[in-house]
Amino acid sequence: MDLIDTLVIGAGQSGLATAHALRKHGIAPVILEAGDAPTGAWPRYYESLTLFSPARYSALPGLPFPGDGDRYPHRDEVVDYLTSCADQLDADIRTGHHVTGVEHQDGIFTVHLADGRTLHARTVVAATGGFTNPYRPALPGLDSFSGTVLHAAEYLRPEPFTGQRVVVVGGGNSAVQIATELAQHARVTVTTRGKLRFAPQRPLGRDLHFWYTVTGLDAAPVGRFLTHPPTVPVLDTGRYRAAVAAGRPDHRPMFTALDGDRIRWSDGTSEQADAVILATGYRPALDYLTALDVLDEHGHPPHRDGLATGLSGLGFVGLEWQRSLSSASLRGVGRDAARITRRLSSYLGSQAAFGRH
Repeated sequence: MDLIDTLVIGAGQSGLATAHALRKHGIAPVILEAGDAPTGAWPRYYESLTLFSPARYSALPGLPFPGDGDRYPHRDEVVDYLTSCADQLDADIRTGHHVTGVEHQDGIFTVHLADGRTLHARTVVAATGGFTNPYRPALPGLDSFSGTVLHAAEYLRPEPFTGQRVVVVGGGNSAVQIATELAQHARVTVTTRGKLRFAPQRPLGRDLHFWYTVTGLDAAPVGRFLTHPPTVPVLDTGRYRAAVAAGRPDHRPMFTALDGDRIRWSDGTSEQADAVILATGYRPALDYLTALDVLDEHGHPPHRDGLATGLSGLGFVGLEWQRSLSSASLRGVGRDAARITRRLSSYLGSQAAFGRH
């Protein structure tokens, strides 16, 4: 049986950062990617997506983001950047390898692929993010709504909604970015359960991520103390607040129900709607770990700084708030990858010292 020291599932930003950290520890990982390129979900995000962090704060370890460090890169620039990272990474990246399940017995992980093959490893790192597991809240009438319902993960461009009545559910960066873009083509409302909150993107003339870095807040280990991820305000230079103030899009409290093709608002009014877009975030895409019994009832993995609490040799990179506010971002995955890699390297060393496998 061929035995891999560390197998990384996912070759997006989290998997590439993990592979870089493993190579620094002298470990030759195998990285499995379900897609056809080591770029994670980035090619499938909506076309106009722009990072809310400047290029200088949007890089993986070992390779700065090219070009002007103060600009805000677009989606396709990130795709090109990740492709460059993979090209320069001395690692065995295998695309078209969709993992369907993982089992563990006698200190060995058995990884099952969609084509029926299996691989065996001493340690495994789950770095698959959440794009394939979009969160769809149980909103009243959503399942029977006769208009179009799609998650932000399925949204690409505004033109198909031209002239329509569209409601965007959610108050985060993506929700407001999508709603503002759509408002140039359609009549759009962004709706939230609470207030729509904005934070200045460039306080005192410097990008917010500069202040996160110099204060240490970006890497502060606050994740372990959170029972629920906090609501993050929309980062704004003033553009989005002005658009909402002008009613393009407008903002309303969450609707009370969907009924046929109509939407019922909390003030008692109702109107016809053509489409509802759920910009409601994601959950960890870790169904392939179900057989390991390491997920809670919500599909989240109990862990300590990225290492599974119930199973030695299993790690995670790229979970939202895994350790810090930047854990699921381009700039943060490298820190988390380095941390779990040190521990996994020690674990592999102890296995070898005891002559196991």
